[in-house]
Amino acid sequence: MASVLLTGIGELVTNDPTVGDRSRLGLLTDAALVVDDGHVAWVGDRVAAPEADTSVDAGGRAVIPGFVDSHSHLVFAGDRSAEFAARMTGEPYTAGGIRTTVAATRAATDETLTAGVGRLVAEMSRQGTTTIEIKSGYGLTAHDESRALAIARQFTDETTYLGAHVVPSEYADDVASYVELVTGPMLEASRPYAHWIDVFCEDGAFDADQARTILTAGASVGLTPRVHANQLGPGPGVQVACEVGAASADHCTHLTDADVAALADSGVVATLLPGVEFSTRSPYPDARQLLAAGVTVALASDCNPGSCYTSSMPLCVALAVREMQMSPAEALWSATGGGALALRLDKVGWLGVGASADLVVLDAPSYIHLAYRPGVPLVSTVWRRGRQVV
Repeated sequence: MASVLLTGIGELVTNDPTVGDRSRLGLLTDAALVVDDGHVAWVGDRVAAPEADTSVDAGGRAVIPGFVDSHSHLVFAGDRSAEFAARMTGEPYTAGGIRTTVAATRAATDETLTAGVGRLVAEMSRQGTTTIEIKSGYGLTAHDESRALAIARQFTDETTYLGAHVVPSEYADDVASYVELVTGPMLEASRPYAHWIDVFCEDGAFDADQARTILTAGASVGLTPRVHANQLGPGPGVQVACEVGAASADHCTHLTDADVAALADSGVVATLLPGVEFSTRSPYPDARQLLAAGVTVALASDCNPGSCYTSSMPLCVALAVREMQMSPAEALWSATGGGALALRLDKVGWLGVGASADLVVLDAPSYIHLAYRPGVPLVSTVWRRGRQVV
C-alpha cells in the first residue's frame, strides 16, 4: 500500500492530549498526517510534513477520527414505521414491538438479512462511521441467533450475542426454560460468531438474577459482557454491569446516585443513545451528572427498527449537545474515543502515530459544525484502514 500525505487540514482532531492544544481532543491547526500501511505514520504541522508516495489536499477542511458506533441492532427484517407513528400520537414505548421484528426476522432468508445489514453499514459509512458493533437479538432461537451473528460477522468483528433481548412468545409462561436455552444450546450455537454477550436487564425483559446467570455463562466461554441497563426506568441493570465487569452499560437513562458512583468506581463505560430518546419522546440521560462524576461516556446510534431507526452518528452528536448539554468537544470525543473504550479497542477512535487510519474529512472548517449544522451532510470523504471508502 502506497503512503499518503493528507495535507492542508484546517483543523485536525487527534484525540491525543499529548499533541496540539493539549486538550482531550488534541487539536492541531494547519496540519497534516501521513498514512502508511493502513495506519497513521506521522502527525504534525503542515509545513513540517515528510514526503509520501502520494499527496491529498484537504483544502482547509476539518479532519476527525472515524466514528465508533458501539451499539447497533442491524440484523432484522420488517418495518415498524406504524409503531413510530403511534408513539408520535401519544402511545408510550414499552419495548413490546421487539417481538414483531422477531417474527419477521425468523421468516426472512439469509440473503434478505445480509442485504439489509449491508445497506445499513453502507449508510453508516457515508456518515463517517468506521467501526461498528452489531448485535443479534431478533431471532431468539438457537438457529436464528447463530445465523444473525454469522451474517453480522461478515461486516464487523464486534459482534454481540443478545439472545437475552426479550422472552419470546413461546416461552412467555416458562421464562426459566428460556434462560436455560440462552445459556445452553443457543449460547453454544452462537459462540463461534460472537465477541460479546449482552442482556436487556429491565422490567418486562430479564431481572438481575437472570441477567447475572446469562452474563456469567457467556463469560465462561470467553464472551465479554455488555448490558442494556436502566432504559425504561430505574432498575438493577447498571449495578449488574458493574458487578460482572461489563465493558459498558448502555442507555443509562434512569440512574440513581448509587448507579453513577458504581459506574465511576468500576470504570464501566456509560454508553448513551440519544437517538432513542428522540425517537421515543423519553427523558434524555443526565450526561452532565455522569461527566461530573468522572464516568467515561460513549455515544452510539442504537440503530434498530423500533426505538431508534437512525444510523447517523452526526445526529447523535448534535442531540447530545442540544438535549444532554454536552459540549461539542465532549460529544465528539464520546462518539469516537468513548466508543473505542466501550469496545476496548486501542487502535481506533484517535489519530496519533500507530492508530488505524480511520478518519473523516468534514466539509466544514471545524468539528463544531457537526452540532452547529444538524442534519446537514457534512461528511466529505471517509478513510478506513488507510483506504478511502467514501
